[in-house]
Amino acid sequence: MKIGFLPTLFFFLFISSVSISQNAVQDSIMLRKIYTASLTEGKSYEWLDYLSNEIGGRLSGSIEAENAVKYTEAQLKELGLDKVWLQPVMVPKWTRGFKEYAYIETSNGEKTVTEICALGGSVATPSLGIKAEIVEVKGLDELAALGKEKLAGKIVFFNRPMQADLIQTFEAYGGCVDQRYAGAAEAGKYGALGVIVRSMNLRLDDYPHTGAMSYGDTPVSQRIPAAAISTNGAEYLSSLLKLQPNLLFYFKQNCKTFDDVQSYNVIGEITGSTNPNEYMVVGGHLDSWDLADGSHDDGAGCVQSMEVLRLFKKIGYKPKHTIRVVLFMNEENGLRGGTKYAEEVKRKGEKHLFALESDAGGFTPRGFSFQTDAANFKKAQSWQSLFKPYLIHSFEKGHGGSDIGPLEGNIDVIAGLRPDSQRYFDYHHAANDTFDAVNKRELELGAATMASLVYLFDTYGTK
Repeated sequence: MKIGFLPTLFFFLFISSVSISQNAVQDSIMLRKIYTASLTEGKSYEWLDYLSNEIGGRLSGSIEAENAVKYTEAQLKELGLDKVWLQPVMVPKWTRGFKEYAYIETSNGEKTVTEICALGGSVATPSLGIKAEIVEVKGLDELAALGKEKLAGKIVFFNRPMQADLIQTFEAYGGCVDQRYAGAAEAGKYGALGVIVRSMNLRLDDYPHTGAMSYGDTPVSQRIPAAAISTNGAEYLSSLLKLQPNLLFYFKQNCKTFDDVQSYNVIGEITGSTNPNEYMVVGGHLDSWDLADGSHDDGAGCVQSMEVLRLFKKIGYKPKHTIRVVLFMNEENGLRGGTKYAEEVKRKGEKHLFALESDAGGFTPRGFSFQTDAANFKKAQSWQSLFKPYLIHSFEKGHGGSDIGPLEGNIDVIAGLRPDSQRYFDYHHAANDTFDAVNKRELELGAATMASLVYLFDTYGTK
């Protein structure tokens, strides 16, 4: 090495370090602007109030879902975005009907009413309901071990609770949701008359939690009804079965599935200043279950995503890439909106670099999960120090989001906002997922956190 080369090398290293330092300062200032605007002049909570309290539960195919489409489209137009449009998508239409009814009957004829709700997509019971002996199992393996001899003509009670010692509550959810999703299809193979499933909830309470289920390829004539029972109800039923194994369970539900109907994804965008044909997406799902107004799941994610674009307009930030907000329809019982958006991206040959989803509740943000390669994950990790002053610095590889998941393979980075999840399943798919359960400040922190990550990826791009 020539001696004269060393001063030149040191000079460039010095200039590089100064540049990195200056960028960090500029980014820190920009994040502060974003958080200040969200916390002092935010619109997310106001939007959520209307979405929850004026429109209510937004089950796919319902009038409430269509009202939500109209409302959010109008709000995005008011922001003065460069483009706002509706993307047609066919969605399933399932209705719950009259409130479900259930009771436990002991050998001496004593009846105890218990709280249940039909699982989304379930068939109805016969008009007079179903009454039969009930058999408790902890999962699909135990169901198969019992077989037709012990299950035919009976109601199956799936009672595997979420694993309480898992800190990551979504991991606990994933560990037992198969009994809700596939329980009826599997129990029907052994001649069971119906299925009752313990609610996916870490807390003991009286709220039954609905959610999607599937019959797979089971013929319509052979499908059996499925309902969720509250965790308190499940505990009581299980304890009573230990004393009286032959007790009876009765339930009646009136749900119905109709032909698919047309709905829409709601989309708005700010056109990029230097790379208008490269897209970055932020979104949540506009549909919800019908038991409540769906404030945490996923009204919060929708209004936070809308707020990202409003914040950029508010602080005068002009993104380099085109930033889209997409409010997806039908995540809960079909994923039709997310699938349709990905299909259109592929059909049009649009280049998508980054997508961020909020679908884990409006609680205090803790960080992000990333579906990406090592280089882009390392880039994201380099920004952790910018989020640390806000106590948001958990950056991990993992699931980004269901609605943006179909983009995988045609995008560089998929990310999910990760709020504190310890209370999320207290409300998930239940009648208490209402506006009053959402904290204004936590919601606004989440919106600012999302906007900050979008800003950083827009500024520095993907690898």
